[in-house]
Amino acid sequence: MPDIDKPDDPDYLGHRKRLRARFLQAPDALPDYELLEMLLGFVIPRQDTKPRAKQLLKDFGSLGDLLSADARRLTDHGLSETIVAMLKAVHAGGLRLARAETRKRDALSSWDAVLAYCTAAMAYNPVEEFRVLYLDRKNGVIADEAQQKGTVDHTPVYPREVVKRALELSASALILVHNHPSGDPKPSQADIAMTREVQDACSKLGLLLHDHVVIGRGSNASFRSLGLL
Repeated sequence: MPDIDKPDDPDYLGHRKRLRARFLQAPDALPDYELLEMLLGFVIPRQDTKPRAKQLLKDFGSLGDLLSADARRLTDHGLSETIVAMLKAVHAGGLRLARAETRKRDALSSWDAVLAYCTAAMAYNPVEEFRVLYLDRKNGVIADEAQQKGTVDHTPVYPREVVKRALELSASALILVHNHPSGDPKPSQADIAMTREVQDACSKLGLLLHDHVVIGRGSNASFRSLGLL
């Protein structure tokens, strides 16, 4: 689809100005389709972007799904390189902001920020991803690394590789995180068994496994809160 189409009624220009003014006054007040409409307006200068915004949200399911979608999938959907770059830049900027919040204080005292970052990074992934937050003695985040990607319901995890990397980073503790593309964060028996293997490997080397968090759609499950650690 071309970024520039024939001009619409000039009224859309006034609408865009009013939309920007509303956003600047109360950013959280705009529904997802209007936020996306405004973003598309920055790269599609002479077109009413509301219909396209609504269609994209319908096709992808949500704004989070759209922003997290693979660039190739977005391109295959008919979006231009300019639109794809804009969407991925918005997503990357949000992740960097959320990641920065996790590094301001120790991870345990800023737990909400940690969960917010992990949710932004993983909740909308179409396949399972396993990542590890490596912490220093003061529970500051040394590194945040995606270890493995799998299928829609399974990710291979190698405990030896997890603890090996912890030693390379001189980490003292770690937090495991993975997502459930189904949206249900309830740990599976395979999740529980894998976590116990990692915990055993950590204990042998003097490392502390603080938690294993499963990220779902709009909710998460903490192994420690569930009494599984």
